[in-house]
Amino acid sequence: MDSRVSELFGSGSGQKSGCQGVGSNVSSGNGFVMGSKKYSLKNAKKGKSRSSRNSKPSNNPPYLPPANLPPEAEEGNIEYKLKLIDPTQYRFEHLATQMKWRLQEGRGEAVYQIGVDDNGMLVGLSEEDLRSSLKTLGRMAEKVGADITILREREVDHDADIPRKIAEVLIRKVPDDQQFLDLRVAVLGNVDSGKSTLLGVLTQGELDNGRGRARLNLFRHLHEIQTGRTSSISFEILGFNSKGEVVNYSESRTAEEICESASKMITFIDLAGHHKYLKTTIFGLTSYCPDFAMLVVSANTGIAGTTREHLGLAMALKVPIFIVVSKVDLCKRDTVERTVRQLERILKQPGCNKVPLVVSTADDAVTAAQQFAQSPSITPIFTVSSVSGESLDLLKVFFNIIPPLSNSKEQEELMQQLTEFQVDEIYTVPDVGTVVGGTLYSGICHEGEQLVVGPTDSGQFLKLTVCSIQRNRSACRVLRAGQAATLALDTFDRSLLRKGMVMVSPEMNPTICWLFEAEIVLLFHAKTFHKGFQVTVHVGNIRQTATVKAVHGKEELRTGEKAVVCFKFIKHPEYLKVGAKLLFREGATKGIGQVTKLQPVSQSQPSHSEEEDEA
Repeated sequence: MDSRVSELFGSGSGQKSGCQGVGSNVSSGNGFVMGSKKYSLKNAKKGKSRSSRNSKPSNNPPYLPPANLPPEAEEGNIEYKLKLIDPTQYRFEHLATQMKWRLQEGRGEAVYQIGVDDNGMLVGLSEEDLRSSLKTLGRMAEKVGADITILREREVDHDADIPRKIAEVLIRKVPDDQQFLDLRVAVLGNVDSGKSTLLGVLTQGELDNGRGRARLNLFRHLHEIQTGRTSSISFEILGFNSKGEVVNYSESRTAEEICESASKMITFIDLAGHHKYLKTTIFGLTSYCPDFAMLVVSANTGIAGTTREHLGLAMALKVPIFIVVSKVDLCKRDTVERTVRQLERILKQPGCNKVPLVVSTADDAVTAAQQFAQSPSITPIFTVSSVSGESLDLLKVFFNIIPPLSNSKEQEELMQQLTEFQVDEIYTVPDVGTVVGGTLYSGICHEGEQLVVGPTDSGQFLKLTVCSIQRNRSACRVLRAGQAATLALDTFDRSLLRKGMVMVSPEMNPTICWLFEAEIVLLFHAKTFHKGFQVTVHVGNIRQTATVKAVHGKEELRTGEKAVVCFKFIKHPEYLKVGAKLLFREGATKGIGQVTKLQPVSQSQPSHSEEEDEA
């Protein structure tokens, strides 16, 4: 873990401009802009003015450099096909079976490159052959019950007598055991950067009036409406049907109707931007397991307030991040470009080592979505306006194409483990009873299933029954690993529950502990970090104050130093796992690390308090 991430948490506002050429060393993925010469995203955009986002698009088809793609991988959801012209019935059945495999690998999504040889050579097809191949591809998709969307067509050689093209096609089919594909996006950024307004425009389908009308439906409390500042965690959904068309509230749809007609769902986790709500923001990042993070930066204020801190948090937790520059309608073009340059400088710093990609066309959005999922160093940058609607369509293209991070094999392995559900929210609903919200970390959960919940303050686990399940406000009978949902527990006493608990299978025999060790990096501390210091520890959905009982091998720690530290919870024991990511804070003090060792407490053993320990 690079201790230079601490630069993002520092209180100073100075930025290092000394950047190494990170753009020229990026490994190639499976997009169209790479090749044997390792065209970097930065070089692919060389010569393109930043003001091109305001210029009119050319009518000429985009020209593809004569570079090859990497050879086709046997695993994954990307398939190369040179041509698909009049296959025999046996060949057609084989191709349909192969499509099923690619869809399974991509958890319901696959990308076909037509006109590309298996070794990655960009051969291209004539217009007639390309249309015939796309027609066959459509028949294959119909056979397996999927839909196709042509993402882009590109010419590979302008010097040939007959123009030759290749096509990139998205195939989408919701898996039989799921209602829709689901991705979670955490929304970060400084206060007043336009996060809630942007989500309101995306999910409601109506532009903002410049005074925050679009964000009103997202707020949960009266003081949020009065101040215009988010203080709690709220969720909004944006759906896409199998053809890539947006499904949202613009047609007076309910959440249930959106879930029924959408084959892909983006769940936005709207987090607080103000520094005094930082603990809520960290809890949203650690407990809700977002697939991606969207950092919103206001074009007129640039990188200010908690922007650097939120960027550092996402990087410390290894959440892939992309950036949206908002409010471009308020600024001149020079101001927007200055903000983008400022972001590029920070992303290229040694602590970040990111490769920024400014998205200005639909072609850029397709490339960004594919590269972003394949390479953790790529960071797309969008410049949008929630008032004029500028470039919002590019953001929607990006969300439609972006694939899930985990493949089907990893998903299957998680589902075969015992059930473990993290409790993030607790409600009391009239006529329903106690309801808990959270994420199923592993296993499968059914209606009527018997689970145990804990640990309580005394370290016990209590039996309960799952009465009903809801995902995105619509009922479902089965919950699978990685999915977020709310579970109704009927008459279970709410006072026995708290955030940070887990609901697990009775066969699991969960381990709980007061004391644990973690290998940490102290990102920022004004003085020295030593035994007896108290910090707020975040591990997954756990948020509790802990005391430093020992710093192994050292008397004290300073900013940037590493050590193995023993922590002890001060209020109640918690359920932890070795290898879990840890983040701790206290005032300006911040650090990250990983749990390395647990000192479990047996459930038959009475829990000891802090006073007993001191005695």
